[in-house]
Amino acid sequence: MLNANKNFSNTLLLTDDDIGEDHLMTSLETPMRPDAFDLSDEEKMERIEHHFREIMLTMGLDLTDDSLRGTPKRVAKMYVQEIFSGLNPKNKPKVALFENKYGYHEMLVEKDITFYSNCEHHFVPIIGKAHIAYMANGSVIGLSKLNRIVQYFAKRPQVQERLTMQIAHQLCTLLGTDDVAIIVDAHHLCVSSRGVQDVNSSTITAYYGGAFMKEAKKYEFLQYLNLPAKSKVSEVLQS
Repeated sequence: MLNANKNFSNTLLLTDDDIGEDHLMTSLETPMRPDAFDLSDEEKMERIEHHFREIMLTMGLDLTDDSLRGTPKRVAKMYVQEIFSGLNPKNKPKVALFENKYGYHEMLVEKDITFYSNCEHHFVPIIGKAHIAYMANGSVIGLSKLNRIVQYFAKRPQVQERLTMQIAHQLCTLLGTDDVAIIVDAHHLCVSSRGVQDVNSSTITAYYGGAFMKEAKKYEFLQYLNLPAKSKVSEVLQS
């Protein structure tokens, strides 16, 4: 799992027409420019405010209206400080591990972790829940930190498969074990609010590593989530 990057091609050459409406993950890491953090957050917000004002004006909106006048600034602040704050490594949660002194070696499951992300293809919301399980390898992690790790990777333009893998990769690295399982179930507004406008469908992705690749452990995990053992999930990568 720790070498998962080699399973993805960073040299995949596709045109925009090739991709079309598909949600395509071309790398495990979120695509970022080398100069991504040369500007301060304040400078980024100033630029976004300017450009979003131009977008609104282009659409014909009257920015002298009391309701719209502050929108460019609000959007800029929201982008940098809130919904895309996970792009900045300085916002990565600090995680302390604790010695497993009580000798708990069974599965630990944290389910129904709610997250809000944004589709990187249309910049509209992805709303879902993540379910995480791991088996301790000498150390355990605070329960709230599992939520914070999910939120950190969700707060960036995302593809659900990448989100699943980034959470898994981070947990495997932190815990020093491959015995990690993740299921992500989410609604994509790029499907429900535009395009095919299907409001009922959801997307499920999963990662099973180490002991969870065995059917018995996988079944136990799914039972905790009240999911059938034959759930149709997309196992995006198995180490």
